[in-house]
Parts: sequence; structure tokens; C-alpha cells
Amino acid sequence: MAEKRSVAFHTLGCKLNFSETSAIGRMMEKEGFVKKSFDETADVYVINTCSVTDNADKECRQLVRRIQRRAPESMVVITGCYAQLKPAEIAQIPGVDLVLGAAEKFNIARHLDALTRGDAKKINSCDIADLTGFTASWSVNDRTRTFLKVQDGCDYSCSFCTIPMARGKSRSDSIANVVQNATQLAADGVKEIVLTGVNLGDFGKGPDGNKKHEEDFYSLIQALDEVEGIERYRISSIEPNLLTNDIIRFVARSKRFMPHFHIPLQSGSNSILSLMRRRYKRELYADRVQLIKSLLPHASIGVDVIVGFPGEEQAEFRETFDFLHALEISYLHVFTYSERDNTVALGIKPVVSVAVRNERNKQLRNLSYMKQQYFQQQHEGQKRAVLFEGHEKNGMMEGYTDNYIRITAPFQKELVNQVVDWTI
Repeated sequence: MAEKRSVAFHTLGCKLNFSETSAIGRMMEKEGFVKKSFDETADVYVINTCSVTDNADKECRQLVRRIQRRAPESMVVITGCYAQLKPAEIAQIPGVDLVLGAAEKFNIARHLDALTRGDAKKINSCDIADLTGFTASWSVNDRTRTFLKVQDGCDYSCSFCTIPMARGKSRSDSIANVVQNATQLAADGVKEIVLTGVNLGDFGKGPDGNKKHEEDFYSLIQALDEVEGIERYRISSIEPNLLTNDIIRFVARSKRFMPHFHIPLQSGSNSILSLMRRRYKRELYADRVQLIKSLLPHASIGVDVIVGFPGEEQAEFRETFDFLHALEISYLHVFTYSERDNTVALGIKPVVSVAVRNERNKQLRNLSYMKQQYFQQQHEGQKRAVLFEGHEKNGMMEGYTDNYIRITAPFQKELVNQVVDWTI
């Protein structure tokens, strides 16, 4: 019997990428590949890239060099968003054997077979306008929590973003398929599902991306709430204009959807939001936060924000800082604006210096720390439901409360993958 080939994966970027890497891994195992750690020697290395991080090219090159030193005979495959946006550039990296764009990343095994026979193209990409179809993906970590992709692509045209160019039109799985996947995950012992997508609240368009919404996100969460065996759902990130009052009210009365929202803001200045081509104003965002807190006082609310966007003078940054300071939010994910090829933002003036961008990032990270500390202190002494994970580090284990407070406790095997009441 021929010896099985081995494959190792490395993922850059978002939870959506991690879920897709897991799906690709399962597909390759079905094709006879043996999965290995990225730090081990493998026959094939697959790097799933991101277009959001500043250093996509640098990270890619560093990882390929590591592989070349360890296993110079191994094949290297680059896929993901960066591979779709700049395939020719990636193909020039010494040691890269295969570049697969958005339409081909789930066909890695077939391309590797062709490459072995010597009749494969090095670059397999497509015009993003031609990208259709939806592949369900999920990542499983110790069977405790899984990130389940239910939507892909985006029809929005934010002036700073390359994701529509990398992932194509908005398209979704069907509610029936999502429910079926959730039911299977429950049978596998998963206790928590995090719903993920590029523009999650836009759920409902068919796999070809052209159909009008036949289903919607509100209907999806209602259906998932009925799946037996899944104890917790989280909504990974949802645009404020798509986070309807009905969705918020449903989460407030649901026993399975956690009191935890992550809502991108990007700027607290309406003039900057307009330059960013966002589809809401800060007043709508404040209304969403107010409704959540009125119905779910203990809810955790996370916020994405970009600093140093072109045109953001000190007055606009101050607007953002003061707006966030006044909001009842729990933590921030702060991103420093970085230029992206083929985006409208490149033509917006004045450009904010990198030093000023970094200083503003630091100020908002400090604000985030204070917000997080205050939120946690409000819950000290309270009992909250915690789902403990299986990782043991230095005799300790971690888990998250329903409202996303991280808990560290001495490792107890009987608590792994269990939801327990815990005094904070």
C-alpha cells in the first residue's frame, strides 16, 4: 500500500479563515492525507492568507522560508484572500508551488494531483465576479466551541475594504443546511456555536449571490434556537444597520443565544463614516447599544474601530474617543488604518501620518482596557454560566461566561466542555 501523504496548515486572519482551513483539512483527510502540525515535517504545507492584516506579504514570505529550511522538498500551497488579490505576486515568492484563489481553495487535493503529474498551472485564480457557490465550513476546538460559516462575500462598498474583491458577492447557506450542520455538531459533542460570515446580517442570498433574500438572519436564529444539544450560540459580528430591533429582542428572550454582541463601528464621527461609505450614522449605533442594555443590562458589547483613516483630523478622532467613552460598551478591537490597493480611500486627503495613527491606536487601546476592567468589576461576586475549555496550561483552564468574561481556574477534568455556574 502506498504511504499516505501528509499535510500541515497555517491560518492567517479571521475566524472565518480558521473555519475554512478546518473544512479544507477534513476534505484532504477524506482524500487520504494525514494531518500534521505546522511545526512538523509534512509533504504539503497549506497557508490560508488574509487581506486585512498589514503584513500579508511579509508573513507569507517568512512562513515559506521556514518551510524551505525545514523541508525543502515539500510542496507549498498559498490560498485565501491575499492569494485571490495578488496571485502573481505570491507566485514569485521562492518556494511557492501553487496559488489558489477564492474559487479553488476547496479543491486543493485535485490541484495537488495535477501538480504531481506535472500538468498543473502554478496560479489558479478567477475573476471575482465569476465566483459563485457556498461551501459550509466549521472549525472545532476540543469539541467545545465551533465557528460555523453560514454566509460569505459582501455587497457593500466600504472605501477602505478589499474583502468584496477577495471573496465576491454576498451569498449564504440555506437555513435547512445550517440547522442540519448544527444538529450534527451537537451530536459530536459541541456545546457552543459561533455564527460567522463576512457580512453575517446579510444572510439569505442564494449560493449564486444574485438571488434576492429568500431567507433572513432573523429567521435563521429562530430556527437554530430549536436545535437540541447546542447550549450556546454567539453572533460573531454584525453590522449595526443589519442588527434589527427584532434580532436584539429575540436574543434577549432566548436561552441559547448569549448576551454578547460584536458590532463594528469604525468611527464615531459621522463625517468619517460618510468617507468610509458606511451605511449608518453614529446615532443609529447609539440606539442599538441603548436597546441592548435596556433589555440585557449584563450584555457584553464589543466594537471594531479604525483610527487614522484619511481625513480624520484631531477633531474627528476626538469625536470618536468621546463617543466610545460615553457608550456602555465592554471592549474594543482597534485597527490602525493601512492603505489597500484599488480602494477608494487611497484618494481621500489629508493622509494621517503613521506616527499619529499609532498614537491614536494606543489611546483607544487604553480606553478599551478601562472599559473591559469596568465591565468585569460590575460582575464580581455574581454567578454566571461558564463553559470551560479543554486546554490545560500550567495546571490552569479557561472558559467564558455567557456574557464573554474570561475565567481562569485550576484545571479540573470533569469541568471540560461543561457549562457550570461560577462565581466571578
